[in-house]
Amino acid sequence: MGGPLMLFEVDRLTYRYQRQTALSNLSLAITEGTRIALLGANGSGKSTLLRILDGLYFPESGQVRFRGEELTEHSFGHDGFAYDFRRQVGLVFQNPDVQLFNPTVFDEVAFGPLQLRWPKSEVRDRVGEILERLRIAHLKDRIPHRLSGGEKKRVALASVLVLDPAVLLLDEPTAALDPRSQSQLIDLLVEWGGGAKSVITATHDLRDLEDIADRCYVLDAGQLVADRTPGEVLRDSDLLRRTNLVHAHRHRHAGGEMHSHPHVHGDDG
Repeated sequence: MGGPLMLFEVDRLTYRYQRQTALSNLSLAITEGTRIALLGANGSGKSTLLRILDGLYFPESGQVRFRGEELTEHSFGHDGFAYDFRRQVGLVFQNPDVQLFNPTVFDEVAFGPLQLRWPKSEVRDRVGEILERLRIAHLKDRIPHRLSGGEKKRVALASVLVLDPAVLLLDEPTAALDPRSQSQLIDLLVEWGGGAKSVITATHDLRDLEDIADRCYVLDAGQLVADRTPGEVLRDSDLLRRTNLVHAHRHRHAGGEMHSHPHVHGDDG
């Protein structure tokens, strides 16, 4: 029997925003059915890489392949490839407002399937199913932009999961959520992932790392600096400090004694 099938292959990728290098000579591989964290502080290049994996950006040099097919503007110019890719890969942005534009929650979640020309009866049934699963069926007639932050995140997630993609790309999924909403969202992602599904999460938050990932690619200044398990990353305090994922914070204790403790970067990072 062969080994795991290759999902994404990134080979010596470089990407620049005007004159600023976002990713430099980066190579990595992601196999089918894995949960990957692209871990890095703000400005590390993780969100840029996520957009490249989604075919929104294309590298200045190097290659990105999805199941053996190179992702280029030319390949996305073929309707058959673009349709299949968008059916299989879904991206949830950090800020849900950028992907919510329909008049109601139901319309928002139905938009993708309708664009892919699903039968309307199938769309109606599938949307109802996913709204129930994410516990937002009671919001179906609401205006998305008037929802709370946690509700918007669920609607944005529903608009992607309704297509039942094989690959889910998440950009800082717990950012700006209160602790309860964070916990509920992580539970949903853990429930959805597994089996043949692949989940790739760009994050700087260490708190739920072991729940959302089996493997971590640590990025710093556009380069891959570590490829480890979540547990190995969390135990490497030097790596976390070097990559600005934790910082030392001084405390004064009773009696005036000063101590320095590492602090995890949360949503302020």
